[in-house]
Amino acid sequence: MSERGDNPARTDRPPFRDTTTGNDQRRRQRASSPPTAPARVPQTRLGRLASVALAMGDLALSGAAAGVRRFAAGQGAESMANIVSAQSARRLAARLSRLRGGAMKLGQLMSLQGTHFLPPEFVEALSVLRAQAAPMPQAQLRRVLGREYGRGWERRFTRFDLEPIAAASIGQVHRARTADGRDLALKIQYPGVARSIRSDVDNLAMALQLLKLLPHDVDIPAIAAEAARELGQEADYLAEAEALERFARLLADEPRLRVPRPHRDLTTPRILAMDYMEGEPLDSLADGDVPQATRDDVGALLERLVFRELFEFGAMQTDPNFANYLWQPHSGDVVLLDFGATVRFRPSFVAHYARITRAVIAGDRGEVARLAAAIGYVREDDPPEMLAAATDVILMVCEPLRHIGPYDFAASDLPTRAATLGVDLGIRQRLLRAPPPETIFLHRKLVGSFLALAHIKARVDARALILPLLNRTSRGAR
Repeated sequence: MSERGDNPARTDRPPFRDTTTGNDQRRRQRASSPPTAPARVPQTRLGRLASVALAMGDLALSGAAAGVRRFAAGQGAESMANIVSAQSARRLAARLSRLRGGAMKLGQLMSLQGTHFLPPEFVEALSVLRAQAAPMPQAQLRRVLGREYGRGWERRFTRFDLEPIAAASIGQVHRARTADGRDLALKIQYPGVARSIRSDVDNLAMALQLLKLLPHDVDIPAIAAEAARELGQEADYLAEAEALERFARLLADEPRLRVPRPHRDLTTPRILAMDYMEGEPLDSLADGDVPQATRDDVGALLERLVFRELFEFGAMQTDPNFANYLWQPHSGDVVLLDFGATVRFRPSFVAHYARITRAVIAGDRGEVARLAAAIGYVREDDPPEMLAAATDVILMVCEPLRHIGPYDFAASDLPTRAATLGVDLGIRQRLLRAPPPETIFLHRKLVGSFLALAHIKARVDARALILPLLNRTSRGAR
């Protein structure tokens, strides 16, 4: 398939050119990580299993060698997670990044969820998985387009940017213009990813268990099952198109939060066609020439969205990656780009979170401990020191909600304090249980939202934003 070809609808211009706009170029230049070279996506189950096996084998050899050295030095035995080198963890992250799919997603979740039960060096190494993934080569891209749209798919477009705007764990995004003049963003899924999610997650989870990288009380099968369930939904682009339409309705009273419209005629289970939305990267708000009032305004908009998703909608887009937002300076609007990682919460789950949040704001340690057990952070028969440890962590991480007045996210050292406390209580003293699987994606959103507000240097009165929603939710749950 050539890069240029005839198009009956428009004979005055070729359908494929490098049509990258200046805005696209700026967006790429401002990305948090350098461009990643294209890499073919392994498609067969055997090939993907081999990639996981190579990654974990390298980790095992590194850990074994380090363990022998420590034993010879008289330092005694340690868990694999404590002796694996940061360099080996980085190699693991690089392999998962090239594998993409469910294995990369599970690695992303470990980088966020592991702060209380993995060494900081290991978590930091895996954090690179939250950046942009390697795109697929153009030949593989063309085959995917041909399989989804059929022979002659090129005639649907007058322009097509063969270089992706973004590349993530499930797919990559390209800008295109249809023969009838629509300016679109096409999210194109990597081949083989959807059918391999369960096996990817199971393979990586099994390797983690065999290598004893996680504490014995971490329910790896339950976490893997929850991750596979959510990732299976994320890989269904027809479901994401429905989520785009649903959130557009839910946010109809928030005119400054804009949601792209899906285009059903070009959407398939593996390609999502939606409006191309102009805007600046969210992290452009961190520039010194952006007024503080603007940062605070956008921060409040994003924070209110998080609270409404949890306590009002009962549905949440749980991937707060910077690349999933655009800021439109001329209007102050924020564009919400990605709804693949959308979860729905049970009413009882929402009610428990509303009650524990009210207890946190009130400083009621006894109620926080009781509700922590109801959610699953602790067990009712846990010793008092474990209940106290969980309560301490919950009260600390909810500091912005307990603060009266605007909270300066950028000036806060809360992430460092929380990580230090988590390492002390979770790794050294073994007083923290791994969070329940149902909370995995909620935690990802909460942590990512804090980091986003810190990055744009926003000061937001989170307490004032959340109290009205809590009052309504708590009354409705009685």
